[in-house]
Amino acid sequence: MKRLLLATALTLLSATSAMAQTVILARHAEKADQSADPALSEAGQARATALAVALSGADLTHVLVTPLRRTGDTAALAAQAHAVTPEVISFEGGTEAHIARVAARVRALPTDAVVLVVGHSNTVPLIAKALGEVGPDEMRDCEYDRLTVLTLRPGGEAPAVVGRYGAPSTCESPAATGG
Repeated sequence: MKRLLLATALTLLSATSAMAQTVILARHAEKADQSADPALSEAGQARATALAVALSGADLTHVLVTPLRRTGDTAALAAQAHAVTPEVISFEGGTEAHIARVAARVRALPTDAVVLVVGHSNTVPLIAKALGEVGPDEMRDCEYDRLTVLTLRPGGEAPAVVGRYGAPSTCESPAATGG
């Protein structure tokens, strides 16, 4: 059901983008290992492809990523399909400063922008909150399939549709942050 809702939300992007800014938030895909800046695993590469397919009708105008390889690799196919060069938002000053920079950058974009933001389990929910979403502020470290679509309207209102894409994540461990 959530996948159907997400498909419906993504189909409506072209209709809503003329009236309000659309922000699509995703966590990076599965990592190949636990090193500081790993590549995507085979499952992660498949998820990056699934993200590009899920966003094929979204008319992306901007893509924001972190300096870490896994976010850029996750966004690459979707960005390429829309002829958009990803913009790297630094971590300088820490996580809170990064979240504030992402939110400020999104707000500075045109009102008809369709923006993909690829972040981490400890940043994606907080970026959504900084943009006005009122949903959960946590994401489990094993959760890779969540996609949040926000519609930013004048006055700070940000209705959200949260769905899933690609292969279902298998979460068996307690929530953790940092990924």
